Amino acid sequence: MKVGKLDAELLRKIVFENITYRRDEVLVRPEVGEDCAVVDFGEYACVLSTDPITGAVNEVGRLAVHISCNDIASSGVEPLGLMFTLLAPEGTTEEDINAIMKQAGEAAAALHVEIIGGHTEITSAVNKIVISTTAIGRKQKNGVISSSGAAVGDSVVLTKTAGLEGTAILAHDWEERLKKHLGSEIVENAKKMMSDISVVPEGIIAGEIGATSMHDVTEGGLLGAVWEICEASGVGVRIESEKIKIPLETQKICAFFNIDPLKLISSGCMLMTIPKEKEQALLTRFKEKNIEASVIGEIIEIQKGRYLLKGEEKIEIQPPESDELYKAVYM
Repeated sequence: MKVGKLDAELLRKIVFENITYRRDEVLVRPEVGEDCAVVDFGEYACVLSTDPITGAVNEVGRLAVHISCNDIASSGVEPLGLMFTLLAPEGTTEEDINAIMKQAGEAAAALHVEIIGGHTEITSAVNKIVISTTAIGRKQKNGVISSSGAAVGDSVVLTKTAGLEGTAILAHDWEERLKKHLGSEIVENAKKMMSDISVVPEGIIAGEIGATSMHDVTEGGLLGAVWEICEASGVGVRIESEKIKIPLETQKICAFFNIDPLKLISSGCMLMTIPKEKEQALLTRFKEKNIEASVIGEIIEIQKGRYLLKGEEKIEIQPPESDELYKAVYM
């Protein structure tokens, strides 16, 4: 099997089909494109999401906090708590664990999220540090957004820039090699992108304005997230290539590794759909909060397809495969 998360077909075949027991309290359960589970807690819904960090070496404590909190934000919900599991190989030092937990503590404090539990272990079962986090949030049931609500005619909005997280990871993990070929300025600017990994502010705003669906852009990159929202919602999409913002640092680092920035892990970017009549209100709120955002396309009927428009060329958007990051990690 390929490195990376299971593709949609395998996920359905060997994971979802083996999960057969259902409880009435579960409002949103596992499905392709869904970031969170939602459980009925009476007046409120409890929103949960879990994710591992496996493709990065540096800044893993910070990343581990953000990726799960970002998923909670994709439901329009503010995260409040985090379970933090850290598995480290033999030879890991106290200083290593301290550095990771310092990163995690700082990131959680910045988001007003409490680390409420977890597990820390040195084990021969892993050959590098692996962190898995589960974030928890709550909101009144009628205010929770899923990935499956995109409707024909909705605008497709992307916050920040494609390839954001992957660019930062590669700049940190391959710093000296990249500086030698691309120069210090490009690499230092790319490393700074790590400070833009959170999408909690835009997720909460979009929930208030009336987004119909949201999806944190993680493994599989922007095009993977687009496909997953469309698959969850049963719709098609037209994405306009020239409207997707890709900074110079991302372009140069992706060119160096010969990888596609539109298929590169991109936490820090929130993909969302919103009715056209609410589009301007959303963009105005983002501008007021200094959140960069672009309208990159439109939801269309499923029979019209899912495609990226590049000039006159229509490129079909395929289900996500192994993230482009792994091409660099294992090169």
